[in-house]
Amino acid sequence: MPLVTPGIGLIFWMLIAFSILLFILGKFAWKPILKMLHEREESIEKALQAAEEAKLEMQKLQANNEQIVAEARKQADTIIKEAREIKEKMISDAKNAAAIEAEKVLNNAKAAIESEKNQAMNEIRNQIADFSVLIAEKIIRKELSNENKQKEYIDSLLKDINVN
Repeated sequence: MPLVTPGIGLIFWMLIAFSILLFILGKFAWKPILKMLHEREESIEKALQAAEEAKLEMQKLQANNEQIVAEARKQADTIIKEAREIKEKMISDAKNAAAIEAEKVLNNAKAAIESEKNQAMNEIRNQIADFSVLIAEKIIRKELSNENKQKEYIDSLLKDINVN
């Protein structure tokens, strides 16, 4: 069983080698390794905090964006409503102006027609009066060519004057 049981010398030298290894590792390796692990731990913690802050900031931005979109929609609705009101007002004003202008044109046309009608009636009356005078003149000349007819006509006129 000498193979299974180690010797005291071997154990001694193993302990010395292991102690030297621990001393060398403790002197030169443990501090940098622990320092790197500590730095790595701090950077991971900072990264987690930054991620949490970024998450909160994103939530704030999203809420802010939703509020901005809601305000933009509200403003767009207001602008559209105002545009519709302006459109309706412009159409109404245009209709009223057109109606007033049509009324003016119609009144002017009626006045022009009435004026032309009166002028035409006056011309017709004047022509009828001229024709009547011409016809009367011709009739009187023809009928009053002899003296007896002239006396009869004068008498009839005098009777008409007295009656009126």
